[in-house]
Amino acid sequence: MSIKEPTQSIWNRFWEHKNNMDKVYPSSPSVFKTIEKHFNLEGLKVLEVGAGTGRDSIELARRGAEVYVLDFAENSLKIVEAQKFRHQLIDNVHLVRGDAFVSPFLDNSFDLVFHQGLLEHFLNPLNLLKENYRILRKGGHCLCDVPQTVHIYTLIKHLLIKMDKWFAGWETQYTMPQLKAMMEKSGFHIQYSYGDWMRPNLIYRMLRELCFRLNIELPKYPLSGTWYQKTKDQILDALETVPFLHYTQLSIGVLGKK
Repeated sequence: MSIKEPTQSIWNRFWEHKNNMDKVYPSSPSVFKTIEKHFNLEGLKVLEVGAGTGRDSIELARRGAEVYVLDFAENSLKIVEAQKFRHQLIDNVHLVRGDAFVSPFLDNSFDLVFHQGLLEHFLNPLNLLKENYRILRKGGHCLCDVPQTVHIYTLIKHLLIKMDKWFAGWETQYTMPQLKAMMEKSGFHIQYSYGDWMRPNLIYRMLRELCFRLNIELPKYPLSGTWYQKTKDQILDALETVPFLHYTQLSIGVLGKK
């Protein structure tokens, strides 16, 4: 099977049907939590690459960051723009349509560059990380979040890829050692790493997606606010940095410093 990166038209079609934020899960809640934990957001100059819905960028802007959003899919930027006006963030959310590998920014432009669910879609991801490095200021940081290899999600994904049924056509995945090695090869010094489990689980999400097609809408987060859900999330949050557990998590992330 020939490997083809997803094109601009594929992403435009994908985001055309994902403009209802209540139906779209965030790729990894740990992305925002990691940024909030490590940075003073007031006045922080941030770039999100391949923003999708841009929900993390919107929240960062609400907390005082100056945020730029870069995506080559027009329909993704439309979703972000709608949120920008809804939250009255006219002055500190800037939308840019462009190529992540040749971004329209000068060297040393940002304090933080981050992306989630992006790197795995490219055959030469190292070039993307090197571009991230270029536009960061000295001492700036890059946060990269990707799908983790040892997960049932990977098996299902590659089965669908072979059947030519995967939404993006093709994508890959990484173990934590692979991701750290690629970040270091790009010039970054690793500062922090984490992983996150799928919440809610994969079976529930698949069931919810099937129900949408039958015009039935299940709760986005079942048992939300209950003692069980709160306790479970507290336990998972406490375990997200345990190294051997990274091989059980859906997504993993690395924060690197220039």
